[in-house]
Amino acid sequence: MSRKVDLQPLAVNPMDAALFAAPMGMGDRMRDIVLGLMAAAGLGCGGALAELPLPDAAGDADFASHPPELVRLGWHLFYDPILSGNREVACATCHHPAFGTSDGVSLGLGDGGRGLGPARVADPDNMPEQRIPRNSPALWNLGAHEFTRMFHDGRIEVDPTRETGLRTPLEGDMMAGFASLLSAQNMFPVLSPDEMAGHYSENEIAQAVRQGRITGAGGAWDLIAQRVRDIPDYAARFVATHDDITTRDDIAFTHISNAIAGFVAVEFRSDTSPFDAYLRGQGTLPADAARGMGLFYGRATCASCHSGPFQTDHGFHARGVPQLGPGKAARFESHRRDTGRMRVTGREEDAFAFRTPSLRNVAHTAPYGHAGSHATLAGFIRDHADPVSALARYGRAQVILPALSVDDWQIMDDPVELGAIRDAVQTPPILLSDSDIADIVAFLHSLSDAQALAGRLGVPLSVPSGLDVPNP
Repeated sequence: MSRKVDLQPLAVNPMDAALFAAPMGMGDRMRDIVLGLMAAAGLGCGGALAELPLPDAAGDADFASHPPELVRLGWHLFYDPILSGNREVACATCHHPAFGTSDGVSLGLGDGGRGLGPARVADPDNMPEQRIPRNSPALWNLGAHEFTRMFHDGRIEVDPTRETGLRTPLEGDMMAGFASLLSAQNMFPVLSPDEMAGHYSENEIAQAVRQGRITGAGGAWDLIAQRVRDIPDYAARFVATHDDITTRDDIAFTHISNAIAGFVAVEFRSDTSPFDAYLRGQGTLPADAARGMGLFYGRATCASCHSGPFQTDHGFHARGVPQLGPGKAARFESHRRDTGRMRVTGREEDAFAFRTPSLRNVAHTAPYGHAGSHATLAGFIRDHADPVSALARYGRAQVILPALSVDDWQIMDDPVELGAIRDAVQTPPILLSDSDIADIVAFLHSLSDAQALAGRLGVPLSVPSGLDVPNP
């Protein structure tokens, strides 16, 4: 719905002012268009009231509820490295609240890394084979009902035509029992050699993954569940919180995943930012954030994709974002490209299209882009406005990458590959001044939620396995 927005008097930038003053005549149509865009952005003469397509504020109805004891169980599991093949990587290793539920680097190191965030380094005694192919996505509001697609390429999504209600890369082998899409999403990283499973025969879980044994007795998921069953504290708590578990032998992998999903949904819910207060009529925005809001929902057209209460349309768009790192390739492939949604659908029109990320707490989730190509919000916005031109001037020095002896720039160094990324962009450039960008960044800071960032449960001091809790 559109709402009246009380903006402070705004200074019209020189280009707009010149067009506003242009004489009537042959330029009438252009003048009318510009005036309409200025009005939509709250940039009319003196900055009067403007109609902006603002979303309704999110609330309890947008989220499912979860029992507190189940949430606390998921809390410990989220921070426990027991779920990884070599017992060294937890969910929180790549999704830590200290880094906005991401990991603070362009492309992370999972198995074979030591430390956390930008301080993470490769372990010389267990050298990673490659970087994790994509930037670690933030976890804010993934428990909201509207999130029905996940991962950068949407490779898992709600699908009522499937027996499990979910479409995933496992297709017919997908287990029943996952309580939600978030539950299924949470646990695919445990199957990734680069993220949590480990490589080849390093451990029993890595070996099961390598052999294609995922579900069923003795599969990778069952082996992880067995580890949890063998820890008395976990076993007792699962029995206490589940009607369908009477002994520890009843604990299935799906129970573990559902508990973690409950924790993520509650801990990383974010709907108490200054922008939320503004939408509820309980606060105002600073002048620069108000101008940025006018641009975001107006002339800059950000809201054409970043719409709704969480600033995402959940769609996929080719925006010419630079590609670095290993890309996404099957074991039998040797390329380093990442074609995004096309890897899921097989359709050429989906080449280099990636899911629109939610922008909640985005000021705390740098670097940006599916491969973490941009270090700052301002830099990303500037290039996002004119991606075709930006590809030619992209500054590689801004990436944050743990040292690893690999070629990160094969795609960007190949004119054919670079041209394919460029040619997939279908949208015209948007002219934004430095002051426009600064105002949009100020608005994005108004999406920062102090309560969510501080955490409801925070980081536990210890976990039942006795393994080290990831912490900076």
